[in-house]
Amino acid sequence: MTVKQLSLPELVKGLTGLGVPGVGLWREPVASYGLTAAARLVRDAGLTVTSLCRGGFLTAERPAERAAALDDNRAAIDEAATLGTDTLVLVSGGLPAGSRDLHGARERIADALAELGPYAAQRGVRLAIEPLHPMYAADRCVVSTLDQALDLAERFPAEQVGIVVDTYHLWWDDRLAAGIARAGASGRIHCYQLADWTTPLPAGVLNGRGQLGDGAVDFPWFDQAVRAAGYTGPVEVELFNDGLWAREGLAVLAETVARYRAIPR
Repeated sequence: MTVKQLSLPELVKGLTGLGVPGVGLWREPVASYGLTAAARLVRDAGLTVTSLCRGGFLTAERPAERAAALDDNRAAIDEAATLGTDTLVLVSGGLPAGSRDLHGARERIADALAELGPYAAQRGVRLAIEPLHPMYAADRCVVSTLDQALDLAERFPAEQVGIVVDTYHLWWDDRLAAGIARAGASGRIHCYQLADWTTPLPAGVLNGRGQLGDGAVDFPWFDQAVRAAGYTGPVEVELFNDGLWAREGLAVLAETVARYRAIPR
């Protein structure tokens, strides 16, 4: 999504040229290109699919809507398995229209995970709950903190359900260090994503993720924390940014890789 202006073949060629060994994919461009063709394209290039984004949106109250959400998530799990990734990122979903019941919404997420976790494990896929910044709680994700994500994940085996550490969504939380350590101790850090926090936020706020180094996030601190927690997996950069999307994609890709490599370690 950082360079969604590139086609999948352009993205794959750009990554291999820059020596990047893996890529986090989103379902929509994969579906447009063709699931089987996308899996072959990435595999033939020697790239690892680090994660698939996204499943989730599991907070609906009506039975038909809940059934449809479960079906869509099973499809996402199958897609992840076809692509060869072991991680499906979940954006859990916001409040149903007219509801103010955050607790009830989170419990419906747990009910859905109880069904989806075993299905995913049978296909070699882990579910990764991504807590989103509280500004998204109403319409996109009622899971706002790492503690809330872990409280859900820890009801299930770690090989079924874990969490995402996303710098953009979590940098502000003064309980974060303990949460990362807690997640690492139980082997639940299934995905680690970078984006910077820059202000002012754009209208709609969704596409306000800053390029690495342009904002308030302490990336060396995050790197040290996740490594100390035992995480040795891939690091993804996920930037939703209209300004970056308006630029030439390969230039943005090269800039992003350079910014990542410049983070002190």
